[in-house]
Amino acid sequence: MRLSQFTELIEDEFGADFAKVIANDTSLIALRDRTPNELIADGEDPGLVWKAICEQLGVPKERWHGKPKLKRHAE
Repeated sequence: MRLSQFTELIEDEFGADFAKVIANDTSLIALRDRTPNELIADGEDPGLVWKAICEQLGVPKERWHGKPKLKRHAE
């Protein structure tokens, strides 16, 4: 996963402001109690970090690949 996709997913799920708090302050138990920003800065795959966030914070599995997009019908 690219960092841009990670950023999009975390911001879509939690909102831009809270996503920054999670990335800076959440110690991910599954990944050596390091924060997402620390892990990514050290070269960890953003996809693995996103999965750990989802598991730890209880994001429903159906949203692990992003929130469903609403379909717009032609008028």
